[in-house]
Amino acid sequence: MRIAVASDHAGYRYKEAIKAHVIDLGYEVRDFGTDSEESVDYPLFICPAAEAVARGECQLGIIFGGSGNGEAIVANKVAGIRCAVVWNEASARYAREHNNANMISFGERLTALSMARSAVSVWLGAQFAGGRHGRRVRQIAAVEASWCED
Repeated sequence: MRIAVASDHAGYRYKEAIKAHVIDLGYEVRDFGTDSEESVDYPLFICPAAEAVARGECQLGIIFGGSGNGEAIVANKVAGIRCAVVWNEASARYAREHNNANMISFGERLTALSMARSAVSVWLGAQFAGGRHGRRVRQIAAVEASWCED
């Protein structure tokens, strides 16, 4: 399985650490940047990562910023992406089990690195629960389709 990773300058350190963690877990990683802590505009890195997930070139994606909010907003603009901001193991598990999130976003300024590592492991190991959650994910997809037609 290939995992897309991307960040802005404020999430760069976590991107590098989590990238190594994901590789250690046995996954392939495709890094969309950025490559330093020099200030950048995050949409330039997040959007290509989300597009790669949406096209199936990468099966999942993990993105990073100062808060993770702007990055998640950008990712969610791409049709087919369900990106959740994650801050602990429970939020990671629910993102996958209830929302079938194919991307997650972390705020380096808001989450300890040890928690981010643990949350990534939980998210990668969780499975979509389906059932009533499947109905809700289908409703999300219907909203995405109507936005794309405008």
